[in-house]
Amino acid sequence: MTVKLGLLALLEAKPGKGEELAAFLAAGRALAVAEEGTVTWYAFKLSDTSYGIFDTFETEDARQAHINGEIPKALGQVTPELLAKDPDIRPIDILSVK
Repeated sequence: MTVKLGLLALLEAKPGKGEELAAFLAAGRALAVAEEGTVTWYAFKLSDTSYGIFDTFETEDARQAHINGEIPKALGQVTPELLAKDPDIRPIDILSVK
């Protein structure tokens, strides 16, 4: 396994919507498990309003499949209700893995 690509999505919840965003992210695990090309998928909390998702992939095709998959679609549906601003989604290159 050569994990060399990733995505980092930073999410800012609207005031009072942090717990709902956390629940949405926890439920997203089931969608990530169904993605064949997603090697790892993490949802995390930085503060009461700051959350994120970090995923890893072996190939660019797998990363693109994820970008065009169910998780981004679901995120797009809850963005107006839960997020204070659009997600900050960044493709990353992984330099080293243990």
